[in-house]
Amino acid sequence: MAENRQPKRYPQNLGGVLQLAVDAGSAAEGPSPIEPMSEERKLWLKGALAEVCKGQMDEVEQIKKCLEVLKHERDVENERGEEERGEEDEDERESIFDILSELCENLDNARDLMTLGGLDLSISQYLCHSRSGLRWRAAHLIASCAQNMPQVQIHLFKLGALPKLLQLTDSDPNPTVRVKALYAVSCLVREQEEGLKEFLSNDGYSVLMRGMQSDNEKLRTKSAFLLLNLLMAEPEQKDTVVSMGMVQQLVSVLRTPHSPVHEHVLGALCCLVEECPKGLKDCSTPALGLEELLKQRFKELKGKEESEEELEFCERLRGLCFHGPQADDIGMDR
Repeated sequence: MAENRQPKRYPQNLGGVLQLAVDAGSAAEGPSPIEPMSEERKLWLKGALAEVCKGQMDEVEQIKKCLEVLKHERDVENERGEEERGEEDEDERESIFDILSELCENLDNARDLMTLGGLDLSISQYLCHSRSGLRWRAAHLIASCAQNMPQVQIHLFKLGALPKLLQLTDSDPNPTVRVKALYAVSCLVREQEEGLKEFLSNDGYSVLMRGMQSDNEKLRTKSAFLLLNLLMAEPEQKDTVVSMGMVQQLVSVLRTPHSPVHEHVLGALCCLVEECPKGLKDCSTPALGLEELLKQRFKELKGKEESEEELEFCERLRGLCFHGPQADDIGMDR
């Protein structure tokens, strides 16, 4: 993968893609020579993308033409081999994904993309691509299509999208891929019963736990946010999550230098102690040192307007674990 080159500005419309595709045929970056784009190929791209740029072409036709490019690239890759490909082809495909993601913010277009096989292609060919820019754009496109679209979500489950996205979230070497994959996971499991079942069967909560321990700040924050939302929406999962040792892991995250993730972690801890005796017991264990940690955090946050919600979670958790009637019951049990 050519990951260390200087970032480029990619075209934001199909006219720009056309220009990129044509211009790139005569030159390529890199220390070693790369096979230039053939005249036949340039003519094909010019014809295909010029049609897309016509004002009278409807969005379904635009999607079809974009998919033709992505499918054609796959055929060329099979013929030439990945090592012989020029970066101009991959830049072009990245731009195509950007266009599709924008088009599929419209729910009808997302459904059409599914019907035309675009999601199948994204999962089978691009989630596992060697170039990170294509992997994260494929994940982002999946998220754009799945959000609030049960029909698309069910189709994605049948394609096996969720396990692949969880794997990318958990172990992809590129931080942007991990964040975008988690975004797609969120769009598939929130308020979606079948998605939550598959999330549980693929040990999704462990993926979130590891995400919160990552050195990727965005991944940590989004993992904690998704955990909080799932616990709020599916309170019956509390015992399962507590049994994984989640309380101890969340408190260890609170001991790291202060960051936006702490607000969601405190919210998740509040969820885990409310109407969950095992969670309350775990939080109240003296060896965990949570009471002293919350006192210290309360002092640090008091008076800071930007931390009001986090402060509220902090006070609420203190009350539930150490000052309320439930806390008294725990103390009597010790």
